[in-house]
Amino acid sequence: MPCTPRVSILMPVHNEERYLQAALDSLYRQTFDDWELVVVDDGSSDGTPSILDAAARGDRRVRLIRREGGGLVAALNTGLKACQAPLLARMDGDDISHPRRLEMQASYLQAHPDTGLVACGFRHFPRADLKRGMLAYETWQNSLVDHHQIMLDLYVESPFIHPGIMTRRSIAEQLGGYRDCGWAEDYDLWLRMAAAGVHFARLPGTLFFWRDHPERATRTMDQYASHAFRRCKFHHLRLGFLKNSSEVVIAGAGLEARAWQRLLLADGVAVSHWLDIDPRKIGKILHGAPVLRPEELELAGRKMIVAIGLRGAREQFRSVAEGLGWREGLDFISVA
Repeated sequence: MPCTPRVSILMPVHNEERYLQAALDSLYRQTFDDWELVVVDDGSSDGTPSILDAAARGDRRVRLIRREGGGLVAALNTGLKACQAPLLARMDGDDISHPRRLEMQASYLQAHPDTGLVACGFRHFPRADLKRGMLAYETWQNSLVDHHQIMLDLYVESPFIHPGIMTRRSIAEQLGGYRDCGWAEDYDLWLRMAAAGVHFARLPGTLFFWRDHPERATRTMDQYASHAFRRCKFHHLRLGFLKNSSEVVIAGAGLEARAWQRLLLADGVAVSHWLDIDPRKIGKILHGAPVLRPEELELAGRKMIVAIGLRGAREQFRSVAEGLGWREGLDFISVA
């Protein structure tokens, strides 16, 4: 009877013939070879099935599951149930793993039993047509180098790219696997992990290459749109930080802050005050609440969400908040 591998690589695919062989080749080049690849073909109609058939014939570590379609979340959960190893790595059919990625992530989790998920530095490719926002996201995420920093920015954006992580399979299973809630299934899982007390880490250096192309799921699926991420954040905040809150303070008074006001209002949560530093807004009434400078506010036990989207402004606000004695994670959380 074959031994259980140390790492299961979970890869859902749908019509990936253009990039799939390169993704597979990056796994064959891994310095760590005690893995199985559980690849779920979710109803592909191109050359993907033949590429996978050849892969399974050529390497006994490749295990192929075929579905007639059903979507990404269903494919992920189908694959998760088939994974056998204690460590679970994700990979997509259009990306590239550095040859030492699995070795270094598995070694880290083995050496740090209290860590439940380890990410790694990543780099978008090809670089030629990348927009400023994608480059800023890459820089921001790679800057979150330890659990503390990841937790501070947990509600700003997804702190990990899904296909670049390794976690403990037992954690994903205990949390019920992936959920189809109309928002990003990976971000939803990270927020559930955080609520359960899972410790996060990130390895330095670039160990994953995230391919950018027009058909990528993050560009084409509504679940990854900004409004869906906002709803996901709000759902989890209401379960934790904003639980039982009937009114909140919003730092910021721009478009993102007003989008949060609408979400809060729809759930019966009023905005008691807005904070801003723009002299044109200070002293005005916005949606029934006054706009104040931070130093004019008496927080008085209210929770605050920081919805300031301008580059660099979040760090500036944190400095102001520290001077006023406001505690991040207890008094306020950044959501933009």
